[in-house]
Amino acid sequence: MEERIRYTTAPPEDFGKVLALYERLGWNSLKLTVNELERMFHGSWSAIYAYDHERLVGSGRIISDGVITGLICGVGVLPEYQSKGIGKEMMGRLVQHCKEHGIIPQLMCVESLESYYEAIGFRKFTSGMKMDVDR
Repeated sequence: MEERIRYTTAPPEDFGKVLALYERLGWNSLKLTVNELERMFHGSWSAIYAYDHERLVGSGRIISDGVITGLICGVGVLPEYQSKGIGKEMMGRLVQHCKEHGIIPQLMCVESLESYYEAIGFRKFTSGMKMDVDR
């Protein structure tokens, strides 16, 4: 399947595709709109999109200061396309983009995904914290 997947950093013309991806992944608990998702991706330092023909099947992005740190976030692949190397390919490209610019790639993940990220070269170095905000 991966041979027919096209990877690009060019944003989609219709961010409704990103909304559909986030909805399918169960990632839209904040009820983000198409406009907010578009602003979120355009505000990122870098982003990647994976397509099967015209269907958006995955995406990911980096938030960065452009000098030291790049936080890789929102890397997701539609369930029916998972375990086919698409997420790994997107991660590899995002990490490579960081390395080309001397940026240290970092990420936060749930405990159940730690072994996945360790297998591609990440290592646990701290605990993360967050604060909930009413939206």
